[in-house]
Amino acid sequence: MNELLTDSVFFGIALSLCCYFAGVKLQKKTGIALLNPLPVAAVMIIVVLCVLQIDYETYDIGAKYITYFLTPATVCLAVPLYRQVKLLKENAAAILCGILAGCAGHTLVVAALGLCFALDRVSVISILPKSVTTPIAMGVCEESGGITGIVVIGVMIAGNIGAVFAPALLKLIKITEPEAQGLGIGCCSHALGTSTAVKLGEVQAAMSSLAIVVTGIMTVIIVPIVAKFL
Repeated sequence: MNELLTDSVFFGIALSLCCYFAGVKLQKKTGIALLNPLPVAAVMIIVVLCVLQIDYETYDIGAKYITYFLTPATVCLAVPLYRQVKLLKENAAAILCGILAGCAGHTLVVAALGLCFALDRVSVISILPKSVTTPIAMGVCEESGGITGIVVIGVMIAGNIGAVFAPALLKLIKITEPEAQGLGIGCCSHALGTSTAVKLGEVQAAMSSLAIVVTGIMTVIIVPIVAKFL
């Protein structure tokens, strides 16, 4: 089976798209927020690969090309940001302070939890930049002496948790301001969380997009400083 599929670069792409399409249909039909298309598709892909006994390298031959669309998809998030530029200018100080508080907060909380659970220094450093996009997280992790494999998993978990639970969590803690909703999602769950912010509204999408960029910049500064004290 592997030999047959290796000859086609379309297998990985087709499987990914079909599983994601099935995830979208499943969420629309059930209306359950927990059934976010992204984690649902990931589970489906894993099941298919295990059942058919197909190794990841064979699947990735075609699937890796989907990642090429990540950059233009991220750039597209600038559209709602541009449309809300007036709002950004009017609340620039509050927005920057909010992102700084969020970035510093989750970095310090992760460090504190790591120490509480007696994790070794390298493991804690590897988790610190989990809330930013993968390329930045890997760079910061490697520069600080962490393990990139761990931070990649952390980024995936943080993103999927934000994408799945953000709307319910915002409702639970009664955060109703669109600006605060978007900043919180983008600051904690990067692009995956922003995909959910887009569904909440244009203001949320704009704020979340801005938070991705600013959080990435602040993380590059904050994480190495925190890592020195571990």
